[in-house]
Amino acid sequence: MSKIAIGYHASHEQFKPSELLKLVVQAQQAGFTNSLSSDHFFPWSETQGESGFAWSWLGAAMHATSLNFGIVNAPGQRYHPAIIAQAVATLCEMFPNRFWIAAGSGQFLNEHITGELWPYKEKRNQRLKECVDIMRALWRGETVTHDGLVKVVEAKLYTRPDYIPQIIGPALTVETAAWVGTWADGMITTSREPEELKKMVHAFRENGGAGKPVYLKVQLSYDTTYAKALEGAHHQWKNNIFSSALLSDIRGAKGFDAAGSVVRPEDLKSSVRISDSTDQHLEWLARDIEAGVTELYLHNVNTEQQQFIDVFGEKVLPEFLSKSTF
Repeated sequence: MSKIAIGYHASHEQFKPSELLKLVVQAQQAGFTNSLSSDHFFPWSETQGESGFAWSWLGAAMHATSLNFGIVNAPGQRYHPAIIAQAVATLCEMFPNRFWIAAGSGQFLNEHITGELWPYKEKRNQRLKECVDIMRALWRGETVTHDGLVKVVEAKLYTRPDYIPQIIGPALTVETAAWVGTWADGMITTSREPEELKKMVHAFRENGGAGKPVYLKVQLSYDTTYAKALEGAHHQWKNNIFSSALLSDIRGAKGFDAAGSVVRPEDLKSSVRISDSTDQHLEWLARDIEAGVTELYLHNVNTEQQQFIDVFGEKVLPEFLSKSTF
């Protein structure tokens, strides 16, 4: 048994890195134990308007706090897997057992900047698995040469931690959850209805994920009134409620804005947990844990971050940090 980890999501698309650094320090002081970092080249909308380089920021954030950190990254096109393996190894050598990486197949929004062909989903998954195998081999100290969808020639890491870092598999569908169970050290997904979440967890655990952690990125909007919480969610997050099949292939922030222009505030309720009641948020989070989630990463999608950290630190986190889960 272990204590339930509650993480704060550091959204580089919405805030400057300097501001995010202050926020994770505040999050630790409020009682958050973990943090999840996004890793984008572009924001999802012109309104969000930021895109700091997460890997520069991570070193500063991990030095400034004692939080455990994770990042969702897409090796294979914008990033070469040998370079990501080196970045992960360096962070893990400096901050042992405090960092994990989730390796996904990526979004065209970020990956198209290289000018390379954007593969179809099945080939992106194949490329991702090659990258995972390459990174693990490098962390074992092997010299890697690989000629496939990714090419590597005589790569070797000389600075490594004394353990193999965890690679978590992102999944947004039951089918992907079952696939990542075959190779990942854990799974991360986004908040959804309890029955759907249970199906995701079951698919992961029945296909190799038994006994492995399940992380949940919870998309919520909290404010002092429901109207403010709804308006804040709509202003910042209306472009992100579509299916992954659509979101994966939109080219840029303006394209996301075009898609989001038809979204009404009430349309967000199925994708974002909107409430001014901490009791309601507690109830939702309790259902996540009942569904089999082992770590929660809370993303307050509106811009009122300091208020969110303080209020949840006082009224939400104490309800979970003293409890344990299998």
